[in-house]
Amino acid sequence: MKLIRFGEKGKEKPGIEINGERFDLSSVARDYDEHFFANDGIASIKKAVEGNISGFPKVAGDTRLGAPIARPSKIVCIGLNYADHAKETGATPPSEPVIFLKSSTAMVGPFDNIVIPKDSVKTDWEVELAVVIGKEASYVEEANALEYVAGYALHNDVSEREFQLERGGTWDKGKGCDTFAPIGPWLVTADEVKDVNNLRLWLNVNGKKMQDGNTSNFIFNIPHVIAYVSRFMTLLPGDVISTGTPAGVGLGFNPPVYLKPGDVVELGIDGLGESKQTCVAYAKN
Repeated sequence: MKLIRFGEKGKEKPGIEINGERFDLSSVARDYDEHFFANDGIASIKKAVEGNISGFPKVAGDTRLGAPIARPSKIVCIGLNYADHAKETGATPPSEPVIFLKSSTAMVGPFDNIVIPKDSVKTDWEVELAVVIGKEASYVEEANALEYVAGYALHNDVSEREFQLERGGTWDKGKGCDTFAPIGPWLVTADEVKDVNNLRLWLNVNGKKMQDGNTSNFIFNIPHVIAYVSRFMTLLPGDVISTGTPAGVGLGFNPPVYLKPGDVVELGIDGLGESKQTCVAYAKN
C-alpha cells in the first residue's frame, strides 16, 4: 500500500493512493502516528480498503501532500553509508555506522519549499532511503530486523555544511533546520518492497543529474543498521531511520556547489515515488 497524508500543513489527514487515485481514510484512522503503527494500523487499513475503496471519499489531485507519517519521536540518520560519498567528502569509510539525529520539526511534505536558513551559504542536498519503524525495537537481532519495519519512504536529508562541519560540536545543528526533511510522497508498506538493498535513487538540481546511486552500495545494509541503532536507543513505532546518501552532494564538487533561492531539487527512489522542492530565502514571519 501507498499511504499518504494530505491537506493544509499541520492539519493533514490520512489517506491512501491506489492506481494514481487518492482516497481519504480519516474515517478509519486518526493519523499515521506512533499509536497507529503500535496497534497494527497497517493491517486495519488493508482490511478496510480491500474490495471497498470506492466507499471512501476521493482526494482532489491538486491537494497538498504532507509527509506520509505524523511527526515521529525522532529521525535517526546514518552518515557516510556509501563508500563513494565518504570518498567525495574526504572521509574514511566508517567501521561502524555513524549515527546523528535530525530534528523532527524539520519534517515537511514532499513538494513543500526548502527554506535556506538565515545566514546560510552552504545548504546542500542528499537523496536518501528512509525506513519507518513499525513496532518498538530495542536490542534487535539483525536476522529479525526487517520484522520491525512498517515501510519505506523517499527523504531529502537537506544539510547546511557550515553549520554541520565548521561550527563545532555535532552534525545535528546542520541537519535539523526547518524544512530540512522533506519526506514522501508515500509511505510504501514493507510488503511491497521486494529488495530494499537494491533500489536506485537519484537527485537533480535545476534539471541536472547530481546523484545517481543504488542501495546495493550500502556499507551497512538495512537489517544491520536497524539492529545497530537499537543497541543505543529504543526505536518507537513511527520513528524514522534515514540510511545515508550516495555520491554527488554539493560538498563533493570542486569547488563545492550549494543551493540558492530559486533552485529546484527533484529526487526519487525506485518504487517509492518522486518529490520536488523549490528553495526559498529565509524570511522572518
